[in-house]
Amino acid sequence: MSVQANLLAESSCESCPIRYRAVCARCEEDELALLDQMKSYKTYAPGQTIVWAGDKVQFVGSVVTGVAALSQTMEDGRRQMVGLLLPSDFVGRPGRDYAPFDVVAANEVTLCKFAKAPFEELLGRSASISSRLLEMTLDELDAAREWMLLLGRKTAREKIASLLTILARRDAHLRLASASSNVRFDLPLSREAMADYLGVTLETVSRQISALKREGIIELEGKRHVTVPDFARLMNETGDDSDGGMLT
Repeated sequence: MSVQANLLAESSCESCPIRYRAVCARCEEDELALLDQMKSYKTYAPGQTIVWAGDKVQFVGSVVTGVAALSQTMEDGRRQMVGLLLPSDFVGRPGRDYAPFDVVAANEVTLCKFAKAPFEELLGRSASISSRLLEMTLDELDAAREWMLLLGRKTAREKIASLLTILARRDAHLRLASASSNVRFDLPLSREAMADYLGVTLETVSRQISALKREGIIELEGKRHVTVPDFARLMNETGDDSDGGMLT
C-alpha cells in the first residue's frame, strides 16, 4: 500500500477529501460504519490499468485522488478516450458483471474500493446510497451529452477552455468553494493526455494554452498549476450558451 493509501486508511470517513461529493455523501453514521468495514484503499501508478474492458468486475469504488481515463479500443487498435473519472467519481456499475471500458490511471490514482457483492447488498437496503448513486449516474449522463457537443462541434480553443472549466469547477466543489474569480488548481493531465482526450494534436493543445495565457485568461506556474483571474472570461471561451448551456 502506498503512503497516500496508508494515510487514508488511518483516517476516518468524516475526514475523507471527497466525503461530501462521493457516493457516501448522504450516509448516516451507521451506514458510514458499514462502508468503513468493507472499504480498502489502493493506489495505481500513472499509466497503470485499473480495469480492463471485458474483465469480470470484482469491485466498485470512488476515486479519492488523481484522475483516471475511460477508453475503448477498436479491433484495428484505434483508441478513443470517452470520459474522465475525477475525484469523487464512481468506478464500476452495480448489477453489471463485466467492464465496458478500460479504466487507466492518468496520474497517480487512489481508489476507495468496495467488494462488489457486499456493496450491492448494502445498496439494496440503503436509500441514501442508492439515491446518491442515481444522482451521480444522471450527472454522468449529462456530462456525456455535453462531451458529444465538445468533440463534435467545438473549436480547438473552445475544447481547451471547456476542459479547463470542468477541472476548475470540480476542484472548487471538492474544496466546498465557488468557481468565481482567482480560481487556482493543478492540471491532473499531461498535455499529451489532453490532446488524446480532446481529439486534437499535442501542438494544438500547447498553442491554445499559450494563447489563453498570452491573453491573460489563464496564468501558469510551471506546466501544471493554473490560475484563472476571471472565471467568466474563461467561460466565454468555451462557446457555451450563456443562458445555461454550460459544462458542470
